[in-house]
Amino acid sequence: MRSARLYFQRPEKPGFLVSETDEGPVVPVFTSWARLGLFAGPCEWASTTAADLVELLPEGVRVLVDPLGPGAFLLDTEALRASGTEREAR
Repeated sequence: MRSARLYFQRPEKPGFLVSETDEGPVVPVFTSWARLGLFAGPCEWASTTAADLVELLPEGVRVLVDPLGPGAFLLDTEALRASGTEREAR
C-alpha cells in the first residue's frame, strides 16, 4: 500500500483540504483522478504515494480513501508510518 498512488483535491495554498467530521479531521483521497472528479467535480488536483501522504499530513488527521464509493475505508496511517520507520532503521 505504501507505493499506491492517491489523488486529492489541491487547495489554493499548499497543503490538504481537511474535512471536519464527528470522529475528527479527515482528508478525502481517491484511487484515481476519475473517482476524484466524481466526488469533487472539475477541480485542481495533485497526487502522491500513500507513504508520502502519511509523512506530509499533520498528526491526528486521518485519510479517507474513496469516500462515498462502495469500498471506502480509512487508511491505517499509523501502520504505514511504523513500516516506514522500520525501513529507515534497516
